[in-house]
Amino acid sequence: MKIYGEGVANKSKSGQMLDVYFPNIKFADKTTDTKNIDVLSDSQELIKLDWSEVDLKNPIEKVSDAYFKLHLISNKFVLPNTINLDGLFECLPNVAWTNNGPISIEEIEEKLNKSKIEGNNFFIRSLDKFPCLTDYVIPKKVRIADASRVRLGAYLSEGTTVMHEGFINFNAGTLGKAMIEGRISAGVVIGDNSDLGGGSSTMGTLSGGNNTKISIGKNCLLGANSGIGISLGDDCTVEAGLYITSGTKVNIIDKNNNKENIVKAIELSGKSNLLYMRDSLSGKVVAKINKSKSQLNKILHEND
Repeated sequence: MKIYGEGVANKSKSGQMLDVYFPNIKFADKTTDTKNIDVLSDSQELIKLDWSEVDLKNPIEKVSDAYFKLHLISNKFVLPNTINLDGLFECLPNVAWTNNGPISIEEIEEKLNKSKIEGNNFFIRSLDKFPCLTDYVIPKKVRIADASRVRLGAYLSEGTTVMHEGFINFNAGTLGKAMIEGRISAGVVIGDNSDLGGGSSTMGTLSGGNNTKISIGKNCLLGANSGIGISLGDDCTVEAGLYITSGTKVNIIDKNNNKENIVKAIELSGKSNLLYMRDSLSGKVVAKINKSKSQLNKILHEND
């Protein structure tokens, strides 16, 4: 399989590569819209990458490789967790992201001082290794209320709506229509027709999950301020305010047999048709058959 990328890099005065924009990508039989690329100054460099499938499996060693892999995910040529991103943090420099583009940390103070003296409208959006998605890729049929909360390397399927408090990290995202008002951490994928309520959280590979990949299936609901450190199968609900980690003791209620069984939540990871809740009298975390299915409002997720 042939993989080709053509883009332009921005560099600092010292020659440090700050970022790379890849508008032209060919991935097997799929391509982005071809655009002409012009290098306008000495602070820019034309980048051409000619890869094979093996390169997707190799660790990242250069800034250009890092940006190319993030572009591949955000352009939906590859799914999250399917290519090797080892070395990503080591390669990416910390950058001042401004309304005039990326600027080296070593040069930003000089730029800021000059702007204040001259009274222009220069401002700094963030100091980070990752830029926001929409500075490089505009996903189709998607709504994002606050673009600064979705990083390059996020995978957003058509019909996804990200509200103001929603956050999507790199190497993570949605595999269908979804309402995102909570946090999708690195490595986490969300199934079709699922809803992450306001303030909800998913434990990713960078937030204590280590190499464990958390996923949420289809037709699931995380209530407001809830969270998971285990995977959910299809048709699951976690009630508002309940955070389930892998070690949480869960009481499984089987009304048919009038039995109660206590297990660690990790034993239920990935299982479908479960409602997780906290008994308001005993305080116990309970899991039982989920009789209420999550349904998104179709009108809200057309996103034409």
